[in-house]
Amino acid sequence: MRKWIAASIGLALLIGGTAQGQTSKDVYPNRPVRMIVPFGAGGPGDIFARLIGQKLSQQLGQQFVIENRPGAGGNIGAGVAARAPADGYTLWSEVRRCGSTPSSIRRFPTTR
Repeated sequence: MRKWIAASIGLALLIGGTAQGQTSKDVYPNRPVRMIVPFGAGGPGDIFARLIGQKLSQQLGQQFVIENRPGAGGNIGAGVAARAPADGYTLWSEVRRCGSTPSSIRRFPTTR
């Protein structure tokens, strides 16, 4: 019985993976990806994002561009990331963030 269940799960995963591969036209990423860092260059957040971007670039074969957008405790960078198109080519790198920030400002930069 256990072998049958394991074989069924394996077959379902194989079929699901094949169907997914057939429906996707382009391989992600097919153009450079922008990583927004809401802090200044040279700081811990920037170094973290550059290390991650370098590894992703090596593994995925596409350039990851680090864009520093410091100011307002990270809210400017958060607003830029929130207003970016939802296509997966803009990532937001955040290493520390307070949950109380949205309540401390009147109009959060993600609102349009």
